[in-house]
Amino acid sequence: MSDSRSVLYRGTVRHTRLRPVQHDFEYRIFFGLFDLDELEGLDRSLRLFSHGRFNLFGFDPTDHGPADGGPIRPWIEGILADAGVDLEGGPIRLLALPRILGYVFNPISVWYGYDRTERLRAVVHEVRNTFGDRHLYVVPIHSEADLSHEFDKQLHVSPFNPMDQSYAFTMNSPGESVAVGIAQSDAQGVMFRAGLGLRRLEMSDRNLARLFVSHPLVTLKVIGTIHWQALRLWLKGAKFHRRPTPPRLDTSVVESRNLVPS
Repeated sequence: MSDSRSVLYRGTVRHTRLRPVQHDFEYRIFFGLFDLDELEGLDRSLRLFSHGRFNLFGFDPTDHGPADGGPIRPWIEGILADAGVDLEGGPIRLLALPRILGYVFNPISVWYGYDRTERLRAVVHEVRNTFGDRHLYVVPIHSEADLSHEFDKQLHVSPFNPMDQSYAFTMNSPGESVAVGIAQSDAQGVMFRAGLGLRRLEMSDRNLARLFVSHPLVTLKVIGTIHWQALRLWLKGAKFHRRPTPPRLDTSVVESRNLVPS
């Protein structure tokens, strides 16, 4: 469906750890950018994609939002309203892995909230760990000219990273490409970088079938890669940090800051 606002993105993700041990890896991946108002239409228009039911590819409401199968849009609108952002009914899109044969794990999903003129008004980073915890970093956007922002880490993610760290994000608004860069720092400076670089594909059965063949069971690959790379880090002697008590609140509101020198 060429007129769809929901699209696919294909590319690579790269992780580079600078210290205390050096470690890096890269793998191919793809995501869907799902317009919340189109999900049921996609279900009707695509044979290989379903909303809320099993298929080769799918989007299940229990994977996001209130995670109870209820409507997602009112939930994310409420999150944004608490941060002082009113989209006035504008589109909300989610960059995330789809379910493949019923399974998905998204270490990070990115919500993009637009007003009625398609101006980006907010970004929400939905971060999950393998213990089942989740935290949302809500970033009101004042200018699409610079989407850079930084904030303190609130959720334990990797057992090889302590909590007293911060993130700095550089990213773009999804178009022909999607780019997300993350620099993770401690008191000594940047110790870890991650980068996501993706190119746009039309949301179609043909492209879904091609991605299934070229990126087989990528959702299982993500969770498998997390544990395999953790084992490699442990063998290299990286220090293990026990999981602390999750934060009382699962949402943080942070202001975007201009990280580009003037």
